[in-house]
Amino acid sequence: MTTTSKPKTLLFFSLTLSLLHALASATDIHYCDKRADYNVEVKGVTISPDPIARGQPATFSIAATTGQALSGGKLVIDVSYFGWHIHSETHDLCGETSCPVSVGDFVIAHSQVLPGFTPPGSYSLKMKLYDGNKHELTCITFGFDIGFGSSLSWMKGYDAKLSLDDQKDEDRVDSLLNHQEKEDAP
Repeated sequence: MTTTSKPKTLLFFSLTLSLLHALASATDIHYCDKRADYNVEVKGVTISPDPIARGQPATFSIAATTGQALSGGKLVIDVSYFGWHIHSETHDLCGETSCPVSVGDFVIAHSQVLPGFTPPGSYSLKMKLYDGNKHELTCITFGFDIGFGSSLSWMKGYDAKLSLDDQKDEDRVDSLLNHQEKEDAP
């Protein structure tokens, strides 16, 4: 192998690995109505980290394109866990992307910390995007996972409080027992 072919081979290998990683972490999206002609086309969803870590920041980035300028609107999000609807929230479009949205490509990005007590497992999310006149621009669904990683950070203060309370209770019991022993003494 020549010296000039080594960098080309290395570059090819690196690009192949990058492509495989991108495909492996891509999130499958589905339109709510496959026959609908939505004004906003969703190109993809990226979730970071994937899987989501409980009690840590998570970001959902939705790449989309629009054929009309958008001066505002809202996102309606519904989350299900094992088929059960568990959460809904509504966000102002301009709080999740720069407004006005020009014709062409744009990204909706939403970050939040999921509670540490969130059960691990597979979830599904439905997102509807409405314009300022409440006209549905798109509706998609996709799945995401919440990992089994440590989520005890939310309990640290609680554990400390329990430890202090337990110690106080233990001291009270000892005090009562000592007092009772003194009363029972001849």
